[in-house]
Amino acid sequence: MKKTFYTFLLLCLSISFISASIGSDGDPISTKIALGRKLFSEKILSKDSSVSCASCHKPEFAFADTVAFSLGIEGKLTKRNTPSVLNMKNRPYYFYDGRAASLEEQSLMPIQNPDEMGLPIDEAVSRLNASPVYKTLFKKIFREAPSAKNLSSALAAYEETLETVNSKFDDWSNNLRDLSPSEERGRKLFVGDKAKCFDCHAMEDFTTDDFRNIGLYNGKDLVDAGLFNITKKETDLGKFKTPGLRNVAVTAPYMHNGIFKTLDEVIEYYNDPSKVVENSLNMDQALMKPLGLSVLEKKDLVAFLRTLTDRKFLSAKKNGPVSVKKKGQ
Repeated sequence: MKKTFYTFLLLCLSISFISASIGSDGDPISTKIALGRKLFSEKILSKDSSVSCASCHKPEFAFADTVAFSLGIEGKLTKRNTPSVLNMKNRPYYFYDGRAASLEEQSLMPIQNPDEMGLPIDEAVSRLNASPVYKTLFKKIFREAPSAKNLSSALAAYEETLETVNSKFDDWSNNLRDLSPSEERGRKLFVGDKAKCFDCHAMEDFTTDDFRNIGLYNGKDLVDAGLFNITKKETDLGKFKTPGLRNVAVTAPYMHNGIFKTLDEVIEYYNDPSKVVENSLNMDQALMKPLGLSVLEKKDLVAFLRTLTDRKFLSAKKNGPVSVKKKGQ
């Protein structure tokens, strides 16, 4: 009887180990990308094992969150709105204040941030080494035990695959589909001199990666100084990295503080920032004069912005969580 019991127990443990070594797509984990994908959803990388990267960067919402400030360990709120991690492969720096110079550097910061995952990196590495599953996977893929270096390498490898190019706008760019009359009017406004969106939201991911103060800092109720906290230069007060606009239809709320709930509110703000925030400090000169957009023009801009969102995320709202297929897997 004892022999039968121990045989059964060994079989259960073996099945559990094998299951943990298989990715969510059903294939064995054998690459950095696949390992990074598993780590992205791994809660033991947080202090109380309650949250993972995916807790805030929700795949069905283009790897962003749906609230102004995300919930970290022990019910703590993040200091800033959770941005999407899609289309990060070609960015020159990361976070709203640009404090990370690479995806590898960026990937470890949320783990040790006290308001997010709250776990020292040394402890995170110790936990991975204490796990037979992870120890085996790291040895198989990196030929060495888990470390801060290969942990960040795996997470960065996965994040580099999260690129999206299947929006209605992409179809239009490739002459596969026409924009609606409203979307086309919005596109012309977007790239034109009246709305001036393209001045900051250019290139394939609709960002110049510049830092701008768009008026959401007044030193009173809006006190996040952004880039200034890193550089300590007065000219950087209230400046934040310009985000890309791909998948923007599903990444509300918007801005570094999640102040706007809809794209309509965003456009309304840009039309005349002074109507929303009084006495902004160090605001970009380009926003000093109201744009003078009509009701129709504002609607057209929103219509165009929605064309920048990948089809799989637009369908997620109707059909539930989306399974995102990554490049290189």
